[in-house]
Amino acid sequence: MVTGIKPDKIEYYKKLHAKVWPGVLNKLKDCNIHNYSIYIQKIGDQYFLFSYFDYTGNDFDKDMKKMAADSITQRWWKETDPTQIPLPEAASKKQVWTNMEEVFHTN
Repeated sequence: MVTGIKPDKIEYYKKLHAKVWPGVLNKLKDCNIHNYSIYIQKIGDQYFLFSYFDYTGNDFDKDMKKMAADSITQRWWKETDPTQIPLPEAASKKQVWTNMEEVFHTN
């Protein structure tokens, strides 16, 4: 997935992720999200966040709804969402992250 990030919020975003709240980490595991990474990259004059995770569950939509209903996760998103700049595709759906098409994968 990909989203933009406000340049003046990068350090705050990094600080949050240096000590992710235990409740957020527990909810990720509870929703079958593993091996989660977020990368930052400057392209031209803009900064972007790229994320990757493995999903090991059977019902992604159900797990994402469970995560969205979690009060700790909601508080976390209130901290992280204002730092990000959704791409137009995500913004039109009132989302922050945009899914990317996988063009190659190997194990």
